[in-house]
Amino acid sequence: MVQKKDIDWGSLGFAYQHTDYSYVCNYKNGAWEEGGLTPDHTVTLSECAGLLHYCQEVFEGLKAYTAENGDIVCFRPDMNAQRMYDSAKRLEMPSFPKEKFVEAVEQVVKANAAWVPPYGSGATLYIRPFMFATGDVIGVKPADEYQFRILVTPVGPYYKGGVKPVKLVVPEFDRAAPHGTGNIKAGLNYAMSLHPSVLAHSAGYADNLFLDPQTRTYVEETGGANVLFVTKEGKFVVPQSFTDSILPSITRRSLVQVAEDLGMEVEQRPVKFDEIDQFVECGMCGTAAVISPVGEIDNGDKKVVYGMEHVGPVMKKLRETLTGIQSGAIEDKHNWVHKIDVE
Repeated sequence: MVQKKDIDWGSLGFAYQHTDYSYVCNYKNGAWEEGGLTPDHTVTLSECAGLLHYCQEVFEGLKAYTAENGDIVCFRPDMNAQRMYDSAKRLEMPSFPKEKFVEAVEQVVKANAAWVPPYGSGATLYIRPFMFATGDVIGVKPADEYQFRILVTPVGPYYKGGVKPVKLVVPEFDRAAPHGTGNIKAGLNYAMSLHPSVLAHSAGYADNLFLDPQTRTYVEETGGANVLFVTKEGKFVVPQSFTDSILPSITRRSLVQVAEDLGMEVEQRPVKFDEIDQFVECGMCGTAAVISPVGEIDNGDKKVVYGMEHVGPVMKKLRETLTGIQSGAIEDKHNWVHKIDVE
């Protein structure tokens, strides 16, 4: 039995703190090294490192948590491995091997098992794999050396006071370029969203709802999550991007499967902003909250209200089902829950 850290798990926020180990692996001379654990949580870079000049960086986010039966598990790490593999390829970085990615996640979680919050606390161990260019580059070209790391840190529940609807606003800015890098998980996309995010928060909104960067007529995603809708007939509608600028969320793809398993009709298609007032529910989905209900979306003088008092029944059912699968309370018939052997 792992002796847990003496932490007030219920008071944790979403903030970084050092744990016992991180994972590190370097790419040099055309190959990835063996890699392994390190107690050193610092990174030393050349002032000419490619990361600092041409933004060669990609990352992922997933969680390890304690299931109902006491196992330490994480959710679909193979999907994070695939997405990071694809993200790196898009930025001309050497893709980290997918099997090695999953093994690295297992290794770092096992080494930090004492930091995995107990079942029922609402807290989790957040896992952040990331990769960046360390090689010197002065001309505009890919670097020839890279580092892959995984940091882990315990975090509290996304919603401390229960799941509550939030407000979104349509900004004057775009998150990504048409056929650009919007469909990969790279820091540069999030840098683009920081300024409009600060403006949204200062105006009382939880996040921005970005429209397609080509015509600004179709719904894309928020600054940090995919968007979902429900029709009055109960159909689950998932926006698609004809400019390929929506991040392929692992949570979204899992929810689509859950909806189909529950017998819901699912439609994945481009969604015009002008039609969103025809839907009866809206939500954001991602690793942190699974589903975050949206109660209102504002765009200039147009205000679309779904309800700020409660979570819609379809979003509630989808969230409860997916979190039930993750915790072990509901059968995992797709083998999504990945057990970490810590004994």
